[in-house]
Amino acid sequence: MLRRAWKPIVGTTVLVGAPTYVYYRYYMKPTRETFTIPVKAAGPDGKRQVVTHTIPLLTKDEVDVRLREHASAHSVMRHGGIVWKSATAYLSSNDPIEDANNSLLIERDASDTAPPGDYLFFAIMDGHAGPHTSRVLADILIPTVAMELAQRINDPKTASSDTGLMQKAKSLLWRPSSSSTPYDSNSANVARAIEAAFTKLDEQIVNAPLEILYHCIDSEALKKKLIPDLSGHPLAASSMRTALSGSCALLAMLDTSNRNMYVACTGDSRAVAGVYEEAEDGKGVWRVEVLTEDQTGRNPNELKRLQSEHPADEADVVVRNGRILGGLEPSRAFGDARYKWPREVQEVLNKAFMEPKGEAMRPPPPALKTPPYVIATPVVTHRPLSFLPLPDPTAAKPKSALRFLVLATDGLWDELSNEEVVALVGGHLSGLRGTIPKADLPTLVPTSVGAAGVDGKNKEHQQRQQKQGAWAFEDDNVGAHLIRNALGGGDVMQLRKLASIPAPYSRRFRDDITVTVVWWEDGREAQAERVSIPVAGQGQEQAKAKL
Repeated sequence: MLRRAWKPIVGTTVLVGAPTYVYYRYYMKPTRETFTIPVKAAGPDGKRQVVTHTIPLLTKDEVDVRLREHASAHSVMRHGGIVWKSATAYLSSNDPIEDANNSLLIERDASDTAPPGDYLFFAIMDGHAGPHTSRVLADILIPTVAMELAQRINDPKTASSDTGLMQKAKSLLWRPSSSSTPYDSNSANVARAIEAAFTKLDEQIVNAPLEILYHCIDSEALKKKLIPDLSGHPLAASSMRTALSGSCALLAMLDTSNRNMYVACTGDSRAVAGVYEEAEDGKGVWRVEVLTEDQTGRNPNELKRLQSEHPADEADVVVRNGRILGGLEPSRAFGDARYKWPREVQEVLNKAFMEPKGEAMRPPPPALKTPPYVIATPVVTHRPLSFLPLPDPTAAKPKSALRFLVLATDGLWDELSNEEVVALVGGHLSGLRGTIPKADLPTLVPTSVGAAGVDGKNKEHQQRQQKQGAWAFEDDNVGAHLIRNALGGGDVMQLRKLASIPAPYSRRFRDDITVTVVWWEDGREAQAERVSIPVAGQGQEQAKAKL
């Protein structure tokens, strides 16, 4: 009886259990958490008004994936046993992202009689009004600088061959100079070469549509003021997009042969160096060296320059509300031809390239009278790489040495101060892990202020920088580590919310962020040393580098 009765019971269980499982699987599954943000939208009457928009909240694991999705790291051992390391990460707010980045190492020829060494290039670009200019710069800015320097090292009149741009740069850069003093051993010479490369490249970008017009219009049409339809030209769209959108650019060039570092800034991205200074008691402090100025209308130096370059009656309009002609934030940038072309030129190009397609350029800024108001010529900062060549392992190590360099677009600096960034990187390289209260980090990783730079950020952004809460040390990639802490760090809910907001709404809360961190280690032993910097209160053995 028991055996017979069991089968109907099993059958009943299956029949009842299956629908119950289906019900709970599809109708009672946990719903995703949400949160709301205020957004502006058209109301029933067509007028813009603030409404509440619901956003699905990413999980912590999903946020981790996003932060690490575009994180990369590189390591290379070079002359003298030094290991150069770099980590880059970026997180978009715009769709598509308007930031870009690139890096390149150019080796010195083995037959060169100069001291052994390389050129290491690192560049980040912060685009605006589209990604077009920043993407072009990512491809050609470093080769352009290398080529300009190569030509000046050898012969300013050197003719270009048909080989690729990078191959020409490599073949020329390390050709022995006829001068007893190498051109690139003089920091002023190199700074001028970088300035010239930036300026010439921007001229090519801005003048490209005009070149097309020049080659496509004949003398008769010019006399009759007949403007040709150039909308179908194969380079029409790309040349106009690259000229009209814009981009800041920040480039670092490390010349390890001549032991020099150059940082060229066009716009409001920022470079900050961490210099480790060891005290007599073996403890140390990170000195914060800001290597650039934020080039915006809020920078008094930029305001003075702009006013000096335009008539006196424009003194009150070249910068309004901290913006160029009341519109553009950076005072130096590639592209942004609306601030560089005369009004008449803009009208002609609009008729030639845009109107035949039924499109139109944005009109010139109303106050535009005597362009250009925006330039691409960078401010170049020089610092000696005094720690090169590495001292004999048995000799005493220098008490002060530059250990790392941070290049980042303004999306990072909107959220973090220079001191916070240096402390976060210094702590990361020292092996800190876990959640650290913000109030404790200055004790664990003390900093001091060296060169302060000029802060040209909007004060509203500075007010968003929270002094309470906690930092998170959980990412192997130091670039992703900085982005995590810019968005909330140890405040996991804040981090999840900021990472969850999609474009275009996210732009009201955060910008695109791109970070590159460059540092060095002594690799003369079998395995490169960890940056052995003691962390106060951390008695345990420091973690080894994972990058």
